[in-house]
Amino acid sequence: MIVTKDTIIGDIVMADDGVAPIFMYAGLHCLGCALASGETVEEACAVHGLDCDELIEELNNYFQSKG
Repeated sequence: MIVTKDTIIGDIVMADDGVAPIFMYAGLHCLGCALASGETVEEACAVHGLDCDELIEELNNYFQSKG
């Protein structure tokens, strides 16, 4: 999976729930919330004041390491 700013968080978690700690460490603790599952990475980062590019890089590094 390749994560972009437009990728839906729910799709990322469904692809591999091993990403949950990445979201939690970044400060996105609401993975189970209905809004979170339908939000894009960019929307969630904007709401929580996070660096979107940094989170995307971490997520993509995770998926690349999975082969």
